[in-house]
Amino acid sequence: MFNQFLLPLMEQPHLFGAYALIAFLLTTILLHADLPFLPRDQGRQYAVNGELSKGKVRGVGLVMLICFLTCAVLFIPFSLEFMFYALILLAEMFSGYLDDASKIPWSDYKKGAIDLIVSVLTAVIFLLHDSPVIWFGAHAVTLHPVVYGILATVLVWMSINAVNCSDGVDGLSGSVGLVSMLSFLVIYPDELTPEYHGYILLFAAVIVSYLLFNANPSKVLMGDAGSRPLGVLLAVLAMKSHHPFAYLLLCAVFLLDGITGLVKIFLKRFFHISILKNTRTPLHDEMRKNRGWSDTQVVIRFAIMQVICSLLWYVTAL
Repeated sequence: MFNQFLLPLMEQPHLFGAYALIAFLLTTILLHADLPFLPRDQGRQYAVNGELSKGKVRGVGLVMLICFLTCAVLFIPFSLEFMFYALILLAEMFSGYLDDASKIPWSDYKKGAIDLIVSVLTAVIFLLHDSPVIWFGAHAVTLHPVVYGILATVLVWMSINAVNCSDGVDGLSGSVGLVSMLSFLVIYPDELTPEYHGYILLFAAVIVSYLLFNANPSKVLMGDAGSRPLGVLLAVLAMKSHHPFAYLLLCAVFLLDGITGLVKIFLKRFFHISILKNTRTPLHDEMRKNRGWSDTQVVIRFAIMQVICSLLWYVTAL
């Protein structure tokens, strides 16, 4: 009933601004509160300046996602498809939160397995509710559902881990994620339905609130509870736009910063092949440790790089 009442409101896009403001205020109030169930960071042994994070409130991605989903349910008509996506986001958030709160960090294999399950489920849900069509400019290609499902699984898994690996500098994942998310809205307003316009604006508002507390020097960290669901959402936006290859540029900074380290570790661990021997990964650590960039310089320059990549895709997609 409430969902049906909201349907006419979708014809008034200016209301999205009011909804985003409510999401921003709700997130800000909760992040400002001293919530006892949020863990404290134990410091990251191998990260550059990892000891500076010790003692900070970690795992506030739990608060961010709850605020986003609460506002999404209250203000935007939701479909069965989005309900399943919401459950997936919650599952990824809770697994990340439990990892954030654990005294012994979860193993890469355990987290990788969870991410794989989440990725497969996301691909299946998409195929059950949408068509496996990919647009290349003015040309549409319909893939076999199995082929699309495999590619979609790879996209979601890659997105989760790319965003997660990039979350190591105050303000970085929030700033770059904000640019990437809004890029999908700006470039594909017609391909994405009005409901997804609302979801993007709500999550953007939540991220802006988070950046108030995460700007250097930060007071809170989103942790895996926030970075991993953000990765899922960016992949879903790429699929719902029917331009999944847009992810390569609209999320280019996440890919370059996060995936390079994963590839480096994968090749070394399983094939004993060493690449980038003189380069620290994630790349934001290379810039801070070996190139002399400050944390603020990393955030601003990486965000500018993402803006440039998004503009490049916008120009080529016209």
